[in-house]
Amino acid sequence: MTLDPQVVAWRAARAAAGAVPLYTQTLAQARAADLAAIRAGGGAVEPVAEVRDTTVPGPAGPLPVRVHRPAGDGPLPTLVWFFGGGWTLGSVDTADGICRRLVNLVGCQTVTVGYRLAPEHPFPAAVDDCHAALRHLAARPDEFRVDPGRLAVGGDSAGGNLAAAVTLLTRADGGPRLAAQVLVYPNTDQRPGRRPTGEEDPLLFNRHSVAWYRGHYLADPADAAHPLASPLLAEDLSGLPPALVVTAGHDPLHAEGERYASRLRGAGVPTETADYPGMVHGFFAMPGVFDAGREAQQRVATFLRRRLGLDAGPVTGGDADVSAPAGGVGHG
Repeated sequence: MTLDPQVVAWRAARAAAGAVPLYTQTLAQARAADLAAIRAGGGAVEPVAEVRDTTVPGPAGPLPVRVHRPAGDGPLPTLVWFFGGGWTLGSVDTADGICRRLVNLVGCQTVTVGYRLAPEHPFPAAVDDCHAALRHLAARPDEFRVDPGRLAVGGDSAGGNLAAAVTLLTRADGGPRLAAQVLVYPNTDQRPGRRPTGEEDPLLFNRHSVAWYRGHYLADPADAAHPLASPLLAEDLSGLPPALVVTAGHDPLHAEGERYASRLRGAGVPTETADYPGMVHGFFAMPGVFDAGREAQQRVATFLRRRLGLDAGPVTGGDADVSAPAGGVGHG
């Protein structure tokens, strides 16, 4: 399996610029570098009708949220988005570009949750924050102009992990009912030694990256076996919302994303997959660099439009697989 030519060019540019892995930096440096890289790779900032920063109550105090809306005053289908960054990096700013594009592509509103970060706030703080924010939004549809019958959750990387964990919690406590979940290269199995070994490229997201984030997030290594940290280990995945799982071929999280999709299907959850064999972890947030990033965002939008009832045709319940050709461009 070869790297997409755009990845090869991007990697060469990083090498020429003297880029160093985030896991070799201080937390402050890594947080700043992560945001700068996402902004640099995100492409043009798309306008939306409304952007509003506010707060919602969380288990340990107010949580920042950012609302992006298309034109229109009425209640709208809503995607609650959890940003990536290994539960250690990131903020509502990290997801700004993704959410602007999904608002325009889908026609829904997005609400990004600024959950607490590790290591200052280890597991399960982020899960608890995301769950509390979702419940608050669903309980106050007039305040946030949410259509409570058309709610979805999603996220990339650690955000995909949090989205999966939140679906387990909402199933356990009886709500809110979710129309869909979008899991972009999610962490689903935190146990060490569960990923393929091989040569590690310091200019790409690798097993050292995964271990660095996990070490910050799981203050107690035994928590790796908890289903809210490792959703793949949940005994029962039945009754969860329809899912789209996006994976990248050159990503240490690739296999666990595929396994989670397979387990969802096995539990009777309508599940679609979109695999981009030539891509690397993080490509979804970089449509300004990778054509596959734009393709994957469109794939997510197509899924959400169908599941949120924004297409003219009926929502179907069947499973689907969408795999990209070797060059890394997916169609769906």
